[in-house]
Amino acid sequence: MGERSVKVEILVDNTPGEGLMAEHGFSVLIRERNRQILLDTGKGEALERNAVALGVNLSNIDTLVVSHGHYDHTGGLPALLQNGNTIDFYFHTSIFRPRYILDQRGTRQIGIPRESVGAIERVPGKRLHAVRGTVMLTDTVGITVPIDRENDFEDTGGAFFLDSKATQPDPIEDDLALWIRTDGGLVVIVGCCHAGIINTLSQLRRVSGERRIRAVIGGLHLLHADYRRLDPTMAALQTISPEMLVPCHCTGDRATRALEDTFGERVTCGHSGASWQF
Repeated sequence: MGERSVKVEILVDNTPGEGLMAEHGFSVLIRERNRQILLDTGKGEALERNAVALGVNLSNIDTLVVSHGHYDHTGGLPALLQNGNTIDFYFHTSIFRPRYILDQRGTRQIGIPRESVGAIERVPGKRLHAVRGTVMLTDTVGITVPIDRENDFEDTGGAFFLDSKATQPDPIEDDLALWIRTDGGLVVIVGCCHAGIINTLSQLRRVSGERRIRAVIGGLHLLHADYRRLDPTMAALQTISPEMLVPCHCTGDRATRALEDTFGERVTCGHSGASWQF
């Protein structure tokens, strides 16, 4: 890589690359100069297997960021944190809250697994970094949390709750975005984007001072979105005009088709093993 180049590689996604494992989860590796930053760890099984297949040595990762406290983003923590003495771990403290979803199967728990909490507890305290606001991991890579919920058409994307009786809605305030400043604008990487992609991009443009969006990569949690959300989302995205959109994980087929219809060749569907150099 060149002196200022950044490589972004998807290690875990619902859609597999050739010879790779798929699972309902997400994990992305960012290589920036001499830093290796991992955003999320997937559901648990695919991270190690795909890393080996892709020639990625997980022991070389020095920075871990968790986008939010759901099982499909934190299940791989025990495998990764075997090297916990050398990994700096960044998170919002709400990742540890009990989390539930109400769907056709009833109310079920979807929070961070107990084994993952145990792995975090073994990380030296000096390596744990609770984040609220914007933190620069390098001079060009930042993370921002919480994301302000500004518009009236975006929501968390599902019936999420903080209790098993589904009486306390979960705002998923720990939803976090990672952004990379490049000469061509921001590269934005999101886990599930429960705050909404428009809310997220609006805030990142403010905190970074960069209006141009070079790429958006990750889960957009539009799986259950109908036209009342999709139409204003597409209109707002047209105004922001990102150069590249890579829907992954929880975006959903209908939303992906809407992105393709609106943005054409600027849309590339994500999968494990996909990578880009910026």
